[in-house]
Amino acid sequence: MNIVRILIAIFIPPLAVFLTVGIGKEFWISLILTILGFIPGLVYAVWTVAKKSS
Repeated sequence: MNIVRILIAIFIPPLAVFLTVGIGKEFWISLILTILGFIPGLVYAVWTVAKKSS
């Protein structure tokens, strides 16, 4: 399941964070970073998914 979430994080970063931690601080940070610039949102989402899935 972690591989699927990381793949989702590459294409839709906020969705991957939502599936990992739900709607919370991490989700809103990911959404804002993705809106401001896709690459920061992507990096944050992959980092959050990898951190929380371990």
